[in-house]
Amino acid sequence: MSNKISVILACDNHYVTLLSALLKSVEMNHHTDELIDVYIVDDQISKTNKQKLTASLTLDKMNLIWLKMEEIIPEGVTLPLVANSTYPLNIYIRILIPYFIPKEVSKIIYMDVDMIMLDDISNLWKIETEGKVVAAVNDTFGDQVKTIAEGIENYKELGLDPEEKFFNSGMLVINIDKWREQDITQKTFDAINNNKKYVFGDQYGLNIALIGNWKEIDRMWNCFSICTDPHPKLIHYFHRKPIYKTYANNYKDEFFYYLHRTEWKNFQPIGETTRYLKKINNILEKIKMFFK
Repeated sequence: MSNKISVILACDNHYVTLLSALLKSVEMNHHTDELIDVYIVDDQISKTNKQKLTASLTLDKMNLIWLKMEEIIPEGVTLPLVANSTYPLNIYIRILIPYFIPKEVSKIIYMDVDMIMLDDISNLWKIETEGKVVAAVNDTFGDQVKTIAEGIENYKELGLDPEEKFFNSGMLVINIDKWREQDITQKTFDAINNNKKYVFGDQYGLNIALIGNWKEIDRMWNCFSICTDPHPKLIHYFHRKPIYKTYANNYKDEFFYYLHRTEWKNFQPIGETTRYLKKINNILEKIKMFFK
């Protein structure tokens, strides 16, 4: 496995434009010899968009492996239905990674699709978790969410140390064996399902399940788009995405540099109506699951 890098992403049809720019940025900045196995959890991406994505990449050092979302969720597992969240259900797929990824894969990089890689991914791959379950970046959203006290509203009720650091789950280097051994999936789902009124996406449950059990790495490996750092390694468009006309944060040029080298080179940013319709659709998908 030393000559392979394993990466996993989850994407729906709405965000496939983001996915294409991310993969193009990974491809163009990868200069060492490792083959990158990219597992893509397909949340109803159209056949046309899959073809465009494949045509956007040279694939000489990248192997795309498609996994249908509805087929990889283990039998008996129900994804958390958090009423006050407009995030798509596929955000919870990262919690299930150790249970559907091939058994021979013991380490994997998870990334949100709203990212752009500006460094060689091999440098991220070289980072070890050093006895911890994951390596991640301290969440510095607005320079406010750095600790458990700031990120988990009911930390006192849960008996958590308020001074422990809080990580952003948009990029994770995962030690799959340790994750399985410590049953992090069940612990995370339990934390979310037992405290739904406090949940902010999947980060809430993961930070509870992994408190004190993650390795902090350079924040440039998950540099938020509100930042102005001149040399980010991995940009995270964590809130408003650059595919929208109303995008007003930083690193817009970096995103379009890579997007314009894909089959979406003529893409024009879309309006607010489409953005809100996407949020509404996310809620409707959860309602449908609730009544299954």
